[in-house]
Amino acid sequence: MSAAPVLDSHALLALFRDEPGGEMVARILELAGQCNQPAHMTEVNYAEVQYMIRRKDGDAAWATVLNELKTAPIEFHPVTRRLADLAADYKARFKMSLADAFAAALAKEKKTELVTGDAEFKPLEKEIKISWLK
Repeated sequence: MSAAPVLDSHALLALFRDEPGGEMVARILELAGQCNQPAHMTEVNYAEVQYMIRRKDGDAAWATVLNELKTAPIEFHPVTRRLADLAADYKARFKMSLADAFAAALAKEKKTELVTGDAEFKPLEKEIKISWLK
């Protein structure tokens, strides 16, 4: 693995819900742990994963996921002004959610690929490298 990738909310949800692409995310995290090079995610995307799991699967399911995340090789990044500016630029230029804009901004800032299965990122393929979940 070259630079550690950025995971968007879609990637973690695929993993925790055994959806298509979840196996790929599991392999990415396994390799990240072996290489001691954690994947990246914004706190905004963490919040999106939390509310989606709590809303659809309940608080008990979130508690289980939270325990797994505590040991997962993922570095969670807080929002900085620079990251917010990049996200705002993507949100202004592309039709996308704010959380997705933050994931794209982190990938751009880290100069690494974004791992997702969310078609909302398709217009950004010329802006950032995207590794599509299958």
